[in-house]
Amino acid sequence: MIDWREIDTVLLDMDGTLLDLHFDSHFWLEHLPRRYRELHQLDEASQDALRDRIMGEQGTLNWYSLAYWSRELDVDVVALKREVQHLIGLRGDALDFLTWLKQAHPRIVLATNADRASLSLKLPLTGLEKYLDAIISSEDVGAAKEEQAFWFALQDIEPFDPARTLFIDDNVRVLESAREFGIRHLLGIKQPDSQRPEKELQEFIALDRFAQLLPENLPGQQGER
Repeated sequence: MIDWREIDTVLLDMDGTLLDLHFDSHFWLEHLPRRYRELHQLDEASQDALRDRIMGEQGTLNWYSLAYWSRELDVDVVALKREVQHLIGLRGDALDFLTWLKQAHPRIVLATNADRASLSLKLPLTGLEKYLDAIISSEDVGAAKEEQAFWFALQDIEPFDPARTLFIDDNVRVLESAREFGIRHLLGIKQPDSQRPEKELQEFIALDRFAQLLPENLPGQQGER
């Protein structure tokens, strides 16, 4: 699927790619609306209204900002996330893939829309950080990955050749933005949320497992060490 001789940089999404999206789906669509209603002593209709409000920000920096939602809803969103942090977990063989990349490949960069508050919660619980050469959040650059501005800013911070870069993300809009920027090797995720059905990505190849990417007879593979 990938000729690793043509890849110098691997850009990886976090939520829905390395991590199971179930935590985020449950938090934003179930837990937060319910706790918001309870904390403010509102009627049940407020939950549906909040879900609509959240979805209305989709693809923007606000959508991904815990500080924004804490301020807008007058709740401590980070504290509410900690109430269900036991749902935070890695997807399938993500660690196997990261281990191979760390041993056999050059630069590994987490390119995420998650803000720094989300990263501070999730990284210690998952151990991802030790596998990464750099972590770039959309909060750092002031633009979501859905925008071209993100990619130009990322390239300034982490110089990479788009023609020799692999990017993996579960978000079709983000993949389209990366393609517009010129990133050549793009892969989606077939089932970002383990509790929801698989997705069809018409314009991008979608991975079922990262093992599909691991080649044979390259340094770092068992038998070559």
